[in-house]
This record gives sequence, C-alpha cells and structure tokens, in this order.
Amino acid sequence: MPVTAGSIETSVFGTAETGEAVAQVALTNASGMTVRFSARGGTILAIIVPDRDGRAANVMLGMPDFAAWEKTGSFNSVVGRYANRIAGGGFSLDGQFHALPSNAAGVSLHGGPGGFATRLWAIAPFSEPGSRGAVLRLTSPDGDNGYPGTLAVTMTYTLTDAGVFRIDYEATTDKPTVINLTNHSYFNLAGAASGPVYGHHLQVLGSRYTPTDANQVPTGEIAPVAGTPFDFTAPALIGPALYSVHPQLLVARGIDHNFVLDAAAGTLAPAVRLFDPASGRQLEVRTTEPGVQIYTGNYFDGSQPGADGRMLRQSDGIALETQHFPDSPNQPGFPSTVLRPGETYRSTTEFAFSTDVTPFVP
Repeated sequence: MPVTAGSIETSVFGTAETGEAVAQVALTNASGMTVRFSARGGTILAIIVPDRDGRAANVMLGMPDFAAWEKTGSFNSVVGRYANRIAGGGFSLDGQFHALPSNAAGVSLHGGPGGFATRLWAIAPFSEPGSRGAVLRLTSPDGDNGYPGTLAVTMTYTLTDAGVFRIDYEATTDKPTVINLTNHSYFNLAGAASGPVYGHHLQVLGSRYTPTDANQVPTGEIAPVAGTPFDFTAPALIGPALYSVHPQLLVARGIDHNFVLDAAAGTLAPAVRLFDPASGRQLEVRTTEPGVQIYTGNYFDGSQPGADGRMLRQSDGIALETQHFPDSPNQPGFPSTVLRPGETYRSTTEFAFSTDVTPFVP
C-alpha cells in the first residue's frame, strides 16, 4: 500500500427521516488504512485494512446504502444507554424502580427503541501527529427511555498510524443512573463478502463467562469456560464450537455470551484476538472493561442485504462488544454500572490490526 500523510474527509452520507443531513467521516492513516463512520450512532461503515500481501479489503459487515442503515438498529453502532440486556422490566436504584421499554419477557435490550445507535451525534474532526479522529457528542435527556438523569456523552474515535482504531467514551450525569456503552460492530477479517467466520481463530483472554437463562439474561452465576465450547483461552477455530450441543449454545443458536476478562477492570489490556489464516489479518481488541459480549451473528437469516450485494447469513461476522456485564443493575454480584453526579464514566477500547502476529503464527 502506498504511504501517505493520512487524511480526514467529511461528506454528506444521506438525509435522515427528520430532514437533517447525516455526515460521514473517513479517517485514513499513513499506511492507507481507512475507517469510515457516520454521525448516525457513530456507526462504523467500513474498516479497510491490508492482508499479508498488501491487498486491502473491508473487514466490516455493512449495508448497501444510507436507507438500509436508517432501518437498522445497533448494527456497527454505539449502544446505550445500557448495552445488552436488563431483565425484570427495569431496575431499582436508591430505592426507586425505573421501568424500561421491554419485550414480553420483561427484557430491555440495548437501551430500548430509538437508543443511542439511531441518534445523530455532533461531530468535530481533529488531526494530531501520528493520528487523526473525531469527537462525537450527544446529550440524552432525563427520562430518556426510562433512564434517570440528563446524560452528557462524548465518544472520541482515533485512528493511529500504527493501525489502531481507538474509541474513548466519557459521560456525566445530573442524577444517579446506570450506564454501559459499547460498539456493536461485526468483523470478518477475510473480507465482508467472504462468507462465515468458521475458519477464523479466536482467543479470549477470559477464563470465565456468565451463563444465561432461556431469555438470554445472566443467571448470576460466573462459571469457568474450561471443559465447555466457550473455552477460547488458547486460540481455537470458531466453527467447531458453534456446532456443539451445549445447552447454552442451543439457547442462543450460537455464541451470544458475556466473557469475564482476566485482566483488572480499568486497565487497558488485551481482551480478544481474532485471526484469519487465509489473509493473515489479525485483530487484537484491548479494553478497560471487565467483559466482552461475543456474538456470532446467530440471527442473520438471509433477509438482510449486505454492502457487497450478498445477503447476510448466520455467522457471516462476529461482534466483539467490550462492556460491563448484562443485567448488572439487577445483579449485585456483578461489577457496578451506577454513575452518580460528580463522577465521570470512562471506558476505552482499541482495535489493533496487523498481519501474521503471534500467538497465531509460530
């Protein structure tokens, strides 16, 4: 790939149903790697990286056009105010119950309808030596989807010349609330049009996970992965695990579980490594979060067209959602997700791309 000085390009992606123009930003580093994202939900539209032979490809699943993105929920977007699931129709905080929009089983998913993934964020691009990026801002009003407190959220997207795409989250509130932010991007390191990720090697630096009930809500147990299909403590192929008859896999139709990371929460440390032997591309995910929800696209059923003109099917991509645990507001044994006035919520996740890097290649 030719070496460049890196660049930032901003353009109009489309017009929202509200009539507002929706911006998209393309960040390119000195090696030609590109990250393209939208003001709608901070949605990652594409990440273009080279393979071991220098051939570039988009390693993100996507949609064919702006109209299709408008109809999606959290696909490749920020999820909030609370990523993943909250059971019981809501949560209690300081003795007060806060009801949330929920399904028939009383489960609220990804912050509720019209969550952060569908909002238009204000974008301010920036450039620094060795990196370029953008600051995205959103204010969520008190009572938004049932959550208390006016929440001021900042996300900073940064692409470095070293091939790292970094997301920094910050938030403050004027009332006690709960918060759990993540990005719900789908990766396929062989390229978006290459089919299922069965042949990818996955390593999760977490020796425990949180089993779920029939509604895919954690039971409260924190169980070892040893002896189960969830044991990716050493690099292993994804495909064989997905064909297991383990009861947890049958409930979710694949992997859709929270892995408890071994590193201390609050410290930026490796969490997941993903490797595609055919292309040599490797992704290392680093995070300050205590968990990562891994989801293997179990409900892609061929009804949704992708950006490449093919229909999305089961396991065409894998989501690596760094976050606190699902249903933490109702699980006193899980790390707290409470944010109070005067405090600042902070979370960082890095997606570091490379080729043929150990431990996958001897």
